[in-house]
Amino acid sequence: MSEHDTNLYGTVHGGVVMKLIDDAAAAAAGRHAGVPAVTVSVEEMTFLAPVHAGDLLTVRAQVDRAGRTSMDVGVVVTAERWNTTGPVSRVATAHLIFVAIDADGQPHRVPALDPVTAPDRRRERHARDQRRHTRPGHTDTE
Repeated sequence: MSEHDTNLYGTVHGGVVMKLIDDAAAAAAGRHAGVPAVTVSVEEMTFLAPVHAGDLLTVRAQVDRAGRTSMDVGVVVTAERWNTTGPVSRVATAHLIFVAIDADGQPHRVPALDPVTAPDRRRERHARDQRRHTRPGHTDTE
């Protein structure tokens, strides 16, 4: 991150980090769907620690749940100083929902998610439970 990304407090604007999160989540959703995917909602965004100019950020996004046309994507952002070998710290997490779209901008069916590992199954279960909690009446086929 550079000084151009900072706010009046000398830390990186939350919006800059949010854009990186949305970009990474869109890439993960689009790769899974095989077609473009658009952001439907940001269900959760948590900033855990400030990001400073000179920090190297790593943004990892993963599809945690796939419905008929929608996908829940989890994102973790970590930071480390550019000039030292040292600790990597988690600075933000997010949960977003995307919908796959066809060339006409209409919802497009996405492949089923096949969680193989225990952590993958746990993330899928958590995403499904979180979706039910934040969107009462939600059906798992969306």
